[in-house]
Amino acid sequence: MPPPEARSERLPRTLGLWSSVALVIGITIGSGIFRSPAGIAQKVPNPMAMLLLWVAGGAITLCGALSLAELAAALPETGGLYAYLREGWGRLAGFLFGWSELVLIRANALGGIAVVFGEYLLRSLGVDPIEHYIVARSLSAGAIAFAAFANIRGANVGAMIVGVATWAKFLALAVLVLSAFALGAGHGAVVSNLTTGTGAPLAVGSMGLALVSILWAYDGWADLSFASGEVKDPGRNLPRAIILGTIAIIVLYVATNVAYLYVNPIATVAQSRLVAADTMLALFGRVGVVLVSIFVMISSFSSLNGSMLASPRVFFAMADDGLFFETIAKVHPRYKTPYVAIILAALLGMALVLSRSFEALTDTFVLAIWPFYALGVAAIYRLRRSRPDLARPYRAIGYPIVPAIFVLAVVAFVVNALINEPVPTSITFALIFAGAPVYWFVFSARRVTR
Repeated sequence: MPPPEARSERLPRTLGLWSSVALVIGITIGSGIFRSPAGIAQKVPNPMAMLLLWVAGGAITLCGALSLAELAAALPETGGLYAYLREGWGRLAGFLFGWSELVLIRANALGGIAVVFGEYLLRSLGVDPIEHYIVARSLSAGAIAFAAFANIRGANVGAMIVGVATWAKFLALAVLVLSAFALGAGHGAVVSNLTTGTGAPLAVGSMGLALVSILWAYDGWADLSFASGEVKDPGRNLPRAIILGTIAIIVLYVATNVAYLYVNPIATVAQSRLVAADTMLALFGRVGVVLVSIFVMISSFSSLNGSMLASPRVFFAMADDGLFFETIAKVHPRYKTPYVAIILAALLGMALVLSRSFEALTDTFVLAIWPFYALGVAAIYRLRRSRPDLARPYRAIGYPIVPAIFVLAVVAFVVNALINEPVPTSITFALIFAGAPVYWFVFSARRVTR
């Protein structure tokens, strides 16, 4: 097998520190913060408990970022998390992650992000996305197709789109937060909204399921690792970008949810599928709805584009290792991008966006990928023992406690999902482990010879 640096040479390193930070933020701020609060409020009908869950989700995510950044700096390969699993736990673990990316993870992620794009686009035009479901989903599929085209043209093109749109996302959320506190009192907002619940009891199981939706909103912090082979000075830039981007997201998300709950009672949030639009409607009327809907469309498309830029690199890296079909590893002769992998991810995402609900897409995604995040973080312990001489430009802050917190938190919410939603959770894991016989019969004997 060629060394990592030799394999990564096939994709040029074009992403600097700030474009990498923008990629982390751009992928993460997508649909979750604008769509998930309704489902979370339904499960957790107490505003303080809901806000504490957002803080807890941010803390879990930060533990993961602080830990995974060590592996990103030490193994700056295209494919990121796939490479960490392969090096830490063997080829089968790496294959199962790639298999899950193919059949579950990325298609559900692209679908979930694109759904919000289509819904807010219709809302900006004054059209009810629920009544015009087919139109909304068709627009969502079109957004996936356009993002694929942009990223086939080049990683720098995709990163430029994400970078420009990232500022629009920050502006949209900053305007929403500042407007809520500056103008909310004059439009019926009251501090008691932040402390008064519906009176319904809180259930531990429901809070655990709400955490799944929160982790969907935070997801994206690790996606930069998939494009590690295209980041300049990766030992320095990868850990900085992952950590800085994650911290910025946590601060912004908590502030945004405080703003939602300040303007809207939690019972209203629970019924608001497009909570950002409804919040701006309360503050500014129809003009506010149009403005925030446009910003959310930009946000969702930017996240979609960033996810499309990063995730197909997993298929590319697998094929390069002899763990996937060679066709997937093809690099476009002109644009130098893994165009076959991008097209494959786009087609799968378009198929699911036309056939599944937002909640089904996002819950499946979180339950499929976060256990692999936990395995990736746990690989730190194994690699520190098995490869003590591996160059580590950055070492995980808080080791060994911080990685352990992340791993235990993921185990806890997976167990909770198995208890409270056994059928969909079991189906998700059955599809993941269905990749094992595929590996044993098709790919286990393959080795890279070039």
